[in-house]
Amino acid sequence: MTAPSTFGLSSEARNLHWLLTNLVEEVPGLLSVAVVSSDGLLLLSSDPGRNEEARAARDERPTGPRGSSADLATIVSGIGSLTIGAARLMDSGGVKHTMVAMDEGSLFIMSISDGSLLGVHGSADCDMSVVAYHMALFVGRAGHVLTPELRSELRRSLETETETAGSGR
Repeated sequence: MTAPSTFGLSSEARNLHWLLTNLVEEVPGLLSVAVVSSDGLLLLSSDPGRNEEARAARDERPTGPRGSSADLATIVSGIGSLTIGAARLMDSGGVKHTMVAMDEGSLFIMSISDGSLLGVHGSADCDMSVVAYHMALFVGRAGHVLTPELRSELRRSLETETETAGSGR
């Protein structure tokens, strides 16, 4: 996984990118990581190179790519909404984290703040307790800085990255 460009971003945005890069480097077995806003938009991703590959694959086949951070953002947003709805129906308070264990991998989702979510796709052999611990560290460090202004800045930087990649620069 490659680190996204942080040129021109505020210190808070650069710090958030650093935290995400640190999460990916510290935890073995992570395949993809995404930070998603409360409205389901991808704010931050661990795999910008795969984003470009995903766009190319999407252009070739209209059904969409598998494994891109955009796909992870969609899944995280959907599962996050489902679990929040379930917690409300059960009158059980807020959702702290969700884990989906699969034969060939795992999906971890943790609430950050104001409805934002951290989603992690891990390999089948990743240590779930280590992933959960490092996600909690990320959330603890990122939650207070993920303001509406920072979310807007991150979203704009992703849109700029997409436009730049789409124009072939």
